[in-house]
Amino acid sequence: MRALVLAFQQSNSVDEATWVGFDNFRLLFADPEFGAAWRNTFVFTLLALVIGFAVPFALAVLLNELRHAKTFFRLAVYLPVMIPPVVTALLWKWFYDPGPGLFNEVLRFLHLPTSDWTNSTSTALVSLVLVATWANLGGTVLIYLAALQGIPGELYEAAELDGASLWQRIRHVTIPQTRFVMLMLLLLQIVATMQIFTEPYIMTGGGPEDATITVLYLIYKYAFVYLDYGSACALSAMLLVFLGAFSALYLRLTRERT
Repeated sequence: MRALVLAFQQSNSVDEATWVGFDNFRLLFADPEFGAAWRNTFVFTLLALVIGFAVPFALAVLLNELRHAKTFFRLAVYLPVMIPPVVTALLWKWFYDPGPGLFNEVLRFLHLPTSDWTNSTSTALVSLVLVATWANLGGTVLIYLAALQGIPGELYEAAELDGASLWQRIRHVTIPQTRFVMLMLLLLQIVATMQIFTEPYIMTGGGPEDATITVLYLIYKYAFVYLDYGSACALSAMLLVFLGAFSALYLRLTRERT
């Protein structure tokens, strides 16, 4: 509640807060970083959904089809979740190092052209999406696996008797039977990816040329770099309203399901 009040005040924690009405919001809309932050956040969310939504489902289907070493592969997939986010970001920062980084060393070994990864405006945001996808892959895969194992085996047996291929079984049995779980994870992923902060803060600092600055990172800059708590709270209120809509939709759908 205090943050909502501060959104309409000018405050730097030293001087007494003064009421400025909607001036903080007008300041935000005039800031070039504001547009860049929202654009990058939306693009990041879209890319994270395309990559981070399809890949875990495909892996879950693959793991569900395995007959041997299931425990090992499940542990291997879940391992990134157990690594602290800061450690993950630092690890991938070394992977992406344009000099002696692991990825460029592999490319050199294969006699392929190297990349600037997070140092290029064209690849920086995609590089962060890959980090976030890898870090959160395990939990999503396990949820999908639990949903897949809840599908009655008779449905697959009937499909096989009808001569359905693997893709046809996935399309006509697996996806319809897990669509509610898929929808819930979709909404949760939107809420989570819209709050991306650790990766740009540690790996790129919002650069290069604001190519990876996000809404949450811009809130941090307003609050702790510019010491403009009023604008930081105003931007937080905007993000709260946006994410609140998805959260309300998630709660409504889960309530109807139960």
